[in-house]
This record gives sequence, structure tokens and C-alpha cells, in this order.
Amino acid sequence: MPIFDRAHTDDLLTFLAASPTPYHAVASAAARLDAAGFRQLRQTASWEAAGPGGYYVVRGAALIAWHVPEGATAHAGFRIVGAHTDSPNLRVKPLPDTGLAGFRQVAVELYGGPLLNSWLDRDLGLAGRLVLRGGDATLVHVDRALMRVPQLAVHLDRGVNDSGLLLDKQQHLTPVWGLGPVEDGALVEFAAEEAGVAASDVLGWDLMLHDVTPSAYLGRDLEMIAGPRLDNLVSVHAGVQALIAAAVAGGSGPAAPIAVLAAFDHEETGSESDTGAGGPLLGNVLSRVVHGQLSGTADDYARALAATVCMSSDMSHAVHPNYPERHEPGHRPRLNQGPALKINVNQRYATDGLGRAIWADVCERAGIPSQYFVSKNSMPCGTTIGPITAAKLGVTTFDVGITSLSMHSARELGGADDPYLLASAAAVFFGE
Repeated sequence: MPIFDRAHTDDLLTFLAASPTPYHAVASAAARLDAAGFRQLRQTASWEAAGPGGYYVVRGAALIAWHVPEGATAHAGFRIVGAHTDSPNLRVKPLPDTGLAGFRQVAVELYGGPLLNSWLDRDLGLAGRLVLRGGDATLVHVDRALMRVPQLAVHLDRGVNDSGLLLDKQQHLTPVWGLGPVEDGALVEFAAEEAGVAASDVLGWDLMLHDVTPSAYLGRDLEMIAGPRLDNLVSVHAGVQALIAAAVAGGSGPAAPIAVLAAFDHEETGSESDTGAGGPLLGNVLSRVVHGQLSGTADDYARALAATVCMSSDMSHAVHPNYPERHEPGHRPRLNQGPALKINVNQRYATDGLGRAIWADVCERAGIPSQYFVSKNSMPCGTTIGPITAAKLGVTTFDVGITSLSMHSARELGGADDPYLLASAAAVFFGE
């Protein structure tokens, strides 16, 4: 298998390191868009004076970015790459300071569906946002060994290697971060000090834990990557880079579609929020682009949606060499063989025959390989933002994703070439 553009994957690892939380992922994406000449728009401001060019809006841990070509018409349609910024992890409770037996600990909730055992015996940092008096927010990123969830020693759990590890989600996942008596307010005071703000000004927070081990190439020939949050920051990074490439390419004319990146929050918990795919954010942005930026009518907006295609991009499963029986025997996608088109006839994925044809055409023009992911009939599959976006907007949608192992682990495994292949496909899709 030839090695593709590793510069893209090098950049992805940098993006992962800078994005320990969805709030940081949005800030990292926004910084890249700013450097490429995109302008941030406020949802509370008028967009009528915004002409052709690149724009984006940020709401919480979600980002919608788009590029309006020169001469674009209000009914030309959109090419949307959808992704999500959040990943399963441990998140800090409202009253975080706790402890037992002389240990200072931090009370955490489980976000999404993490592989619980993967968070044991790892050096964990703290990151997120602090909401200040007056409504402003600041990011905090403590990227050093600060906490740990210690596993019970084998001497005290003699059957663990035979009967398996059983974890009580309330009792067994509370990390330690010091010795001594419990100090109320200590964690938030610490986070405020790390962020350079006064603890008395912190009125709210969204804090979470992350593995501080850096992402890395793996294998004899460095053909794999191991790191946190591949699901789904690989797709967010690919979408940002592809959107910037589409803006640089500068397609124009009345038939040119508007390229859109929709990076939602809360996919891992069902997408039902103001910043999730189940909320109104994307629809509101698309409507304002048509009605505000392009002075279109309601009829123009309906025509634009009818001409729109969404490429929902989320991680997919590679066949596991130690558990091949868990996979559909006729569809066994592998690492570094290209993104997989995800299909489920019960609409857990949105792909249909038209979506398959569009994706095949995109891959042919991008010159990249592709494969299929279908779940085993006896093994129900997950779902994505694809069916939600299709139902909310009434647009043609298909689901794709690079393959991986250890999905939802604190540290996942993927192919080193696949991120570049996904970004290449997204760039062609944007320019379709």
C-alpha cells in the first residue's frame, strides 16, 4: 500500500493535541479558518452585508463554517460535510470536591459511552471552559499528569483475569488528585488559577478529563496512529482542511454550490441539544445564508435544500483481528484501505443507492480507494448525525468514515493514511 500525504496526518496529531475538549476543538478549527481568511459572524448580528467569501459561527462547542462562491445564486444548493466535536469521556460534576481514606478525589459523570476500563491507570489532565461573571468564557487546558483512576490490584481481585473486570460506574471511576482532607472549591480554584482568572469570577464551568499521553504513529512501518478522540476529530480536521482548500480553489458561477462544514456537539449523547444535529443550528444558518447573504426567497431556500447533499463523516469499525466473528463476513473493512461507506437499511445510517452513487463518483474523481461497512445482522450498529440531518432538512445524505479499532476508548487506533484520503474526498465533494 503506498504511503500518502503524511503531512496531513502530522497536522492531525497537532490538532488532536490542541483539542482535549470539544470547546478546544472549535477554537482550534476557528483559528485555522481565521488564518485562511474566513470571518466569524455573530448569530445576533445581521448577515445582509456579508458578501461572497468564507464565514463561520460558533455556538458553544459547535461550529458551522461555509464558503459562498462569487456569483452564487440563492437556490444553487449546499454541499455539507457533517461531523461532531465531542467524544466519550469523564466530566466533572457540579460539586466536584470529594475524597475518602486520605485521598483527595474529583467527582465525575460519564459522558456518552466510553470504554470504562480504558480510563483506568492513565495519567489524566483537566480541560474545558470556565464561564465568567458577565457571560464571557475562557478555556483551560492542564496537559500534565494531574489525576488517575487507579485499578484495584490483582491481589484484591483474584478472579479479574478469568471472570472479567466489573466496574461500578458510581464507585470505581472516581479519580484521585492528591492527599489530605477534602477542600471544598479546590478544583475550580485550581482551574481558575491555571486559566489566569479569579476564582470568584467563575460562575459556571464545563470541565472534563483527558489522557495526556501524546498521539503517535504506531507499528514497525509507522502505518498506524494511536491517540485520543479520533472519533470524531479526524472528521472535523478533514472537514476544516477540505473547506479551506475549497475556498482557495475558488469555484464560481450561478451553479456553484456553497460548501458547508457542520461540526456539531453532543452526538455521543443523542444530538438533542441547541448545538447538536437534532437542534435548529444548521437549518438556521443555511436559511440565513439564503435569505440574508443572498437575498433569496422562501422558494429559493426550498430549491436550495432540494439541491443539497450532505456527507456525514464519522468513524467506522475496521475488522478486529482478535474478534473477526463480531463482523459481517462479507464486509470486512481494513485500516489504510480508504474511508468506508456506512450502510444500514434500517436508517441507522442515511446512505441509500443515490448516496452510494455520489460517493463512488467522489472517490473516482479524488483517485482514492473506498470500502463498505455493514453490521452483522445479529450485532446492532450505532448511528450518526446522518439520519438526523437528513430528517431535519430533507436533504440527500450518505454516511462515511475512516476505519478504526478501540472506538470509544480513551485511546483509539486508526490507519495513518486514511485521514488524508478522507480529506481528499471531502475536498472533491465540496467542489462537486
